[in-house]
Amino acid sequence: MLQQPNTPSAASPIEALAAGNHKSNRVSLTRPQQHWRERYGPWALVTGASDGIGREIARSLANRGLSLVLVARRGELLTALAEDLRTRHGIETRIIAADLAQQMGVEKVVSETAHLDVGLLVAAAGFGTSGAFLESIVDQEINMVDVNCRAVAAMSHVYGRRFARRGRGGLILMSSLLAFQGVPRSANYAATKAYVQTLAEALRLEMAPLGVDVLACAPGPVDTGFAARANMQMSMALKPAQVAKATLDALGRSTTVRPGWLSKFLEWSLSPLPRWGRIRIMGLVMGGMTKHQHGEAKTQARKPA
Repeated sequence: MLQQPNTPSAASPIEALAAGNHKSNRVSLTRPQQHWRERYGPWALVTGASDGIGREIARSLANRGLSLVLVARRGELLTALAEDLRTRHGIETRIIAADLAQQMGVEKVVSETAHLDVGLLVAAAGFGTSGAFLESIVDQEINMVDVNCRAVAAMSHVYGRRFARRGRGGLILMSSLLAFQGVPRSANYAATKAYVQTLAEALRLEMAPLGVDVLACAPGPVDTGFAARANMQMSMALKPAQVAKATLDALGRSTTVRPGWLSKFLEWSLSPLPRWGRIRIMGLVMGGMTKHQHGEAKTQARKPA
């Protein structure tokens, strides 16, 4: 069972850091940086921080003055990122190498952040698949549910309760353009993102009176290397930095952010259609994006987090 970490007292070293009473490369904070530290700091926790959207959100948060806990499976990449962010921005960093598909990985993150005053959770770890569901490897499909859903629920619960006790904080959950209807040839992945989207929508209303902001980020194709690993063609993909900026700019202002014109266009064009019509159209879109190669009916694509 996950244990609820203790919230540091006002006199903790972390609060001293927030007040500037800590050795740091940063001489002073700008007004926007001070706002971010007061609202969501002094520490932010970013999962999936070794690559793609998670890495770019970590960079953006460092630029906004927050110290960072970076979580991913590949510790060597986290080490390099942490050193770069410390050097560039004068923040503190912690790294946690953990596989969030495993319960013990989630528990490790919770345990190792118990002493830190974390005010923002960015749940960016995840992976997806493409191809016919019946031709998939079921263990990998269940593993995707563990990462995309179970770990997100567990961490949202733990850190959401911490933020509620503080009376301030934020949750950013990674949804998807595919979250709003069933998607043939990406059936299970779309289902996991539908869970995340629905969770974020409800939590925003539940947690707003407690001082906690909740945001779902639902981008379209993103140039993270996911497309190549999923055997897909994405000619209009966004850059991860674009998604990161749009996401952080929307935190506290809306329930769902759809970075990029393609996501907004599809929302506008598909929303008047009945659900069965949206499902058929998205099936055609996925069919055009997936390369049909002999002997490769299904490709698994795990983000190297």
